[in-house]
Amino acid sequence: DYLNGAAALSVLAAGGAFMQTGDYDFAMQTLLAGTAISGALGLHMTASVGGADMPVMITLLNSYSGWALCTEGFVLDNNLLTVVGALIGFSGAILSYIMCEAMNRSLPNVVLGRMGTSSAGSGEAMAIEGEASIATVDGVVDKLVAPETKKVMIVPGYGLAVAKAQYPLAEIVKALRDAGKEVTFGIHPVAGRMPGQLNVLLAEAKVPYDIVFELEEINDDFANADLALVVGANDTVNSAALEDPNSSLA
Repeated sequence: DYLNGAAALSVLAAGGAFMQTGDYDFAMQTLLAGTAISGALGLHMTASVGGADMPVMITLLNSYSGWALCTEGFVLDNNLLTVVGALIGFSGAILSYIMCEAMNRSLPNVVLGRMGTSSAGSGEAMAIEGEASIATVDGVVDKLVAPETKKVMIVPGYGLAVAKAQYPLAEIVKALRDAGKEVTFGIHPVAGRMPGQLNVLLAEAKVPYDIVFELEEINDDFANADLALVVGANDTVNSAALEDPNSSLA
């Protein structure tokens, strides 16, 4: 963080020197220096972000590009660049905010590490009460094909993408629907490597669009489901994010 701060101040200093000097050679030197430091700053900040947080970083960088385009529109007195840049900037910023809220984290926490969050994931873990229910492949299959199972809800996550399981999952969905069962998908806002990844993967596997829903649309229907099938989404369905303040997910 200190290195990033020093680089940002150096870029501002180079920009100030570029605007004040009347010497062409010195102006070019400050411009090139500011450009090089900016590139190194962007690389260092992005490389330090974890892979699971990269979707937020992508939308944030997309927002940055929009504001740069908007600034260019002001400089060139081009209304089209200004309007389009503002649209891109606002959309990227809003999407970044939505994903941070869904992860129960702040934007500084994602970009700078643990800064900007009240939860450090430290302390004694919450005691787990009750007896764990361990599912087996045969047990899941029996529940899926059981006559009393009428409504099945599937919650996919990044593990689905890693395992490339969208195609066999699509075959399972087709078999269940052919058997007269109601099957729906519920996708968490931060599931997958980036927003919309799971939607694209399911579409590639020819899963019908009308059975794929976002979290806000489908969350209330879980109470009416006979069976919920979590596929590679153990993080987004972990209740410790809400119930355990010492959890790293909180």
